[in-house]
Amino acid sequence: MRRSRLGYLAAASLVVVMGLASRRYAAALPSFLARYAGDTLWAVMVFVLIGVLSARWSTGRVAAAALATSYGVELSQLYHAPWIDSVRATRLGALVLGYGFLWSDIVCYTVGVAVCVAVERAAAGFTGEAARR
Repeated sequence: MRRSRLGYLAAASLVVVMGLASRRYAAALPSFLARYAGDTLWAVMVFVLIGVLSARWSTGRVAAAALATSYGVELSQLYHAPWIDSVRATRLGALVLGYGFLWSDIVCYTVGVAVCVAVERAAAGFTGEAARR
């Protein structure tokens, strides 16, 4: 499979807007979505960015890399030192690195990547790409 980098960059832009909106307008969302949408979309963004950087990788390989990255960042939240906590105290640092470890984030990342896999495989089937694999 070869991914369209332009298409994936457009998807990344949409994911960023949705993720920021899920935080900014959390009060307008159902509580379940307000609580978990941002973390789920964070993993979607990781999947999309890895897909852009590795356009020829299989869906499974991109998913494995996205999960490893997402889980690794979440596990890094167990480490607290002044230098990394000062990075996390910035808006960008908080968006990228998060604050503290939560098991629910691991679940959100898994769901986000699973949705990406399903969408990518469905799109491949729709375009006939699956038959050419």
